[in-house]
Amino acid sequence: MWGQKWNRTQMTAPATILVVDDEERLRELLQSYLAEAGFRVLQAADGVQALELVRAHNPDLLVLDLMLPGLDGLEVCRRLRTFSDAYVLMLTARAEEIDRVVGLEVGADDYLTKPFSPRELVARVRAMLRRPRGGGGRDELLSAPVHPAAFVLGALRIDHDCHEVTLDGVPLMLTATEYDLLITLATHPGRAFTRAQLLSQVWGNDYFGDDHVVDAHIANLRKKLDEDPAQPRLIETIRGVGYRLKAGPA
Repeated sequence: MWGQKWNRTQMTAPATILVVDDEERLRELLQSYLAEAGFRVLQAADGVQALELVRAHNPDLLVLDLMLPGLDGLEVCRRLRTFSDAYVLMLTARAEEIDRVVGLEVGADDYLTKPFSPRELVARVRAMLRRPRGGGGRDELLSAPVHPAAFVLGALRIDHDCHEVTLDGVPLMLTATEYDLLITLATHPGRAFTRAQLLSQVWGNDYFGDDHVVDAHIANLRKKLDEDPAQPRLIETIRGVGYRLKAGPA
């Protein structure tokens, strides 16, 4: 559970960024840009070293290449999510949608396709770090929401104080982004959220990627909730709008 992992309730300065890529020139380039932006930067050339550095230094964010020798970026992300809630910005040299979807499903928060502008990467990093883990919406319509200690929606229970989610009494292993999406929907049951509103609430107003990330994380959240998208018990798709959590019993 996220409540049992490292808890980032406050962002210290400077934030620590771990750049994971087997191309030394790219690592050095990104370190230069990120250091100039005021971040503390660590480097790893492979997945094993990356996980060791995460355990040793608890970075705030990883810039993680998909194609790594040995452990690839997907496996690194899977293992990372068992003990860390660090943000993950995944890099991929392939533009196929399936690569992006799989990356998001294993716990990445965002992605960039190579080649990319280092300045854009720095902007994405800043945008993610402005949003502390555990929510905190930016949509003026939903400002300062009051979260009860626990939500009970049929077989689903969300213990907000502990960041723990159970379904039929069985704990669910949600990524921080999946949890943020669920708590946003649960705070306003029955309300339809557009993708833009969910991006604002969960990723922040200054996120400038596409809204594909919302669909990918909702799809993965549904799998963990054992949902059939055609006949959902909890998360409904509102055609032409976005998503909502059913207000009645699941």
